[in-house]
Amino acid sequence: MKNKFAHIVPFLVLFSLAMMLSAIPAAFYDTTLLLIQGAIALAAVIAAVVIYIMFSRYVQFSVRTSVKKISNTDTEFVEKMNFPVAVLSYDNELIWYNKAFKNLICPKENLLGLHIEYKTFSADIDEVIKGEGTNVKYGDLKFTAFGADTGSGKVLYFFDDTYYKSVDAEYKASRLSVAMIVFDNRESFIDEFEEESAHIVLHVEDILQKWAADTNSFYRKLTGNKYMIVFEERELKKIIDTKFDILDKIHEIRRGELEATVSIGIGRGEKTLRKSQASAKRALDMALGRGGDQVAIATGKDYDFYGGKSVGVERQTKVRTRMIADSVASVVAECDKVVITGHRFSDLDSIGSAIGMYRAVTRSLGKKACIAVNYETSMAKSLIDRYKADRGEGIFVSPEQAISQMTPKTLLIIVDTQTVNMLEDKRLYEKSGFVVVIDHHRRQVDHIDNAVVFFNEPGASSASEMCTSIIDNFEGDPLGKPEAEALLSGVILDTKNFVVGAGSAAFETAAYLRRKGADTVSIRQHFADSIESYKNKYQLISNAKIYKECAIVLVQESVPDVRLLSAKAADELLLIKGVKASFVLYKTEKGTVNISARSFGKRNVQIVMEKMGGGGHHTMAAAQLDEKSFEVAVTKLIEAIDE
Repeated sequence: MKNKFAHIVPFLVLFSLAMMLSAIPAAFYDTTLLLIQGAIALAAVIAAVVIYIMFSRYVQFSVRTSVKKISNTDTEFVEKMNFPVAVLSYDNELIWYNKAFKNLICPKENLLGLHIEYKTFSADIDEVIKGEGTNVKYGDLKFTAFGADTGSGKVLYFFDDTYYKSVDAEYKASRLSVAMIVFDNRESFIDEFEEESAHIVLHVEDILQKWAADTNSFYRKLTGNKYMIVFEERELKKIIDTKFDILDKIHEIRRGELEATVSIGIGRGEKTLRKSQASAKRALDMALGRGGDQVAIATGKDYDFYGGKSVGVERQTKVRTRMIADSVASVVAECDKVVITGHRFSDLDSIGSAIGMYRAVTRSLGKKACIAVNYETSMAKSLIDRYKADRGEGIFVSPEQAISQMTPKTLLIIVDTQTVNMLEDKRLYEKSGFVVVIDHHRRQVDHIDNAVVFFNEPGASSASEMCTSIIDNFEGDPLGKPEAEALLSGVILDTKNFVVGAGSAAFETAAYLRRKGADTVSIRQHFADSIESYKNKYQLISNAKIYKECAIVLVQESVPDVRLLSAKAADELLLIKGVKASFVLYKTEKGTVNISARSFGKRNVQIVMEKMGGGGHHTMAAAQLDEKSFEVAVTKLIEAIDE
């Protein structure tokens, strides 16, 4: 925007000329009119001259004042500087600049009196004044700008560091990132399609090699089902923009019901290739721990995830389970006592797996043990009451009681969760001497990373299945009918009666527990509803809204046992035709909003809940929001579903 002086002076000059021309005819008819018009024209000329002089003095004064206050010198010195300097009014209008500014910014223009935005710089002038060096772009030029408020205007200094910034940008763009890749289900293809397996493996490798070639990257096959690719940062950014469509290309390789998947861990932003490789291995462990078929990018301690929409690949083997069992037995032998605990608001899987481990520790390994649980908030009270009736009191204790009995040599076995914040009481973890984690949920970024044994298998149906496989390797045949029924109830809960996530290991576990005396009719009593609960559950279901094949329910009225009821309603909603995932939102005692999420496997609800700060399993997840408004919570949920 032009300065007001630039508008007024030309107007006054034109006005005086017009008055002079109109006065010529008046000289022949009316002397008085001639004198009046001449006086007006002369006044206009004088006004233009005075304004111009005032503007010039204002510019000179502002320049002198600004320069002297900053550098205690004069304009002659500033004029000789080989970097651009500009003086602005408080309206950000250019009132002076040196030759370097003119040569670089406006070689063919006069910008005096114009707003500096006329030459668009990529920075806010006030931010430049406040900052200690601000990056500024103008065309192809890159500057570091400094500024100061002189009290009568603003002075800006521009240091042209285009070359150095270009070198820095090239260094960052060419920085190397290492990707470690695993063909997740290679063994499954070899087992089921032995004759075609070699062709399938070659097909996967061809896709990976082409991916590397298209991105000008280095490819190397390591051993078996493992590969490595080294990317430049510029290529990795392009790949991230595609959201790693390489996963979809691998999915196109199918035989029968089996679909090929790969897991990728990328180490990004490290200073050396060795550190990038170590970071990539850590990221790959995270991707595999979350079920595979996804990409995990490690940048420092932070992770970004892509993919992970398919059901986790079942990787549990008898050899690995035997090694885990031996490790657990060794740790138990070193401790003085064992405390077993699960997640807050414990369910049948959490309590069932805890009961199984309690029996194994006390009977097979000969150590004193207890189960720490908050009975009042548990959703498995019927199982706790039944086991007390069968085995007696003293097995279940409150977290406070367990903490009071712990010593630096006490072992804490955590089942059905892997994060400290989800424990019945985080003080249990803080006071324990050793920690063992057994969990089937996808690995969380904030998982417990100092456990002496960390058994995480997202392909498993439940923690009860994992604990059963461990217990089967202990001596002494510790499981009786009560423990078998407790473990089987956990498997039934998390597989929704063997409908969801039930691999071959889940059925083998059920058969094993059935041989140990588990009675499915007796177990069914743990899932029974009272008539009031039954009515309330279907009242909630009747209020469901469908969005993109997802059923969403808001529990706006106060109902008893809302947490348990919401979980059951979420399960029932999946029986509605066309529904692939369900989300039930309810308010806690504190007034905040919680979400129970379920699916049959077509949708990964764990990813949706992670977007909202929660987590869980592919088919069963939850989130606890800080929001107290259903409207805000639903908006965030829909955004997460869309994403």
